[in-house]
Amino acid sequence: MKNMVPAAVIALGISGAFVTTSMQSVSNSSSFRPAYILNEDDECEPVEVPCNDTSGTICLHSASGQQAFDVNAQGNCNVTLYKQN
Repeated sequence: MKNMVPAAVIALGISGAFVTTSMQSVSNSSSFRPAYILNEDDECEPVEVPCNDTSGTICLHSASGQQAFDVNAQGNCNVTLYKQN
C-alpha cells in the first residue's frame, strides 16, 4: 500500500502534463485573427472570429451575422476573410 501512493502521485503528475500540453495545442489551433465588422456609423469595429485570408466560404461574425473583414493599408475594413477549416 505504501508503494502505491508514490506511483499514483507520479501517474497523476504525468497525466497532468499531457492534459496541459494538449490544452495548449487546442488553444493555439483555435486562435482568432484580428477581424472587423462595420458598425452603425460605418466604422471598423474589431471582433474575434476564426478567419483567414485563403479562399473558401466568406467569414461571418457569429453574433451579428455580418461579414468579417481585414483592414487594408489605408485602414478601411474591406479585405475579404474566409472561414477557417
